[in-house]
Amino acid sequence: MSGKLIVFEGVEGGGKTTQLQRCSNWLRASGLQDCLGTLDQTMPVVVVTREPGGTLLGTKVRQLLLDKDSSPIHPRAELLLYAADRAEHVEELIKPQLVNGAIILCDRYTDSTIAYQGYGRGIDLKLIEELNQIATAGLESDLTLWLDIDVEIGLERARQRGTVDRMEQADLAFHRRVQQGFQELYQQNPHRIVRVDASYSEEEVHNSIQKIFRERFKSWFQERSTLS
Repeated sequence: MSGKLIVFEGVEGGGKTTQLQRCSNWLRASGLQDCLGTLDQTMPVVVVTREPGGTLLGTKVRQLLLDKDSSPIHPRAELLLYAADRAEHVEELIKPQLVNGAIILCDRYTDSTIAYQGYGRGIDLKLIEELNQIATAGLESDLTLWLDIDVEIGLERARQRGTVDRMEQADLAFHRRVQQGFQELYQQNPHRIVRVDASYSEEEVHNSIQKIFRERFKSWFQERSTLS
């Protein structure tokens, strides 16, 4: 596959969705040219998606999972719904776009399931890893940006938006366990996960992400040019 899958992760209120959209706008306007410079490359298409909700099936699953007024969902059922969404998402959207050479910006992926359902809900991590493997057919992100912010600050930011979903309604202890999950994933996967300090202003965080993109894109596409 010639495209790249870039994932934005983190606890609630870290700004990942905002930063993903800003990166999408920047890449489409001038960022790709900025990142690739004078490399002799056809500019790839930028695709924005999310989990859950990146497909028609995913949109329906998202409503079930995040509606704050929905009835309680058993943790195993919740896990399987996320896996079903991901399996459809990978096969219907992500893989075809990667084959076409797209740069995919995805709001959450496998690490969220490990952090939320594993560390947060307490489901066996080995089981989740096996389920992620089945749902993705082994497809990992090329780069994951972990927007790291203090849990309490993030939750306050989320509440200030005026709408709180089912996951955001969970207690503080749950969100602290989720944060621990992201921290351990970051330590275990330094080649794939890059930490971004999300406590800074929106503009400062965006500038930090731009710097990461420039470094990674030049590495990826220079390598491709050498091989070709």
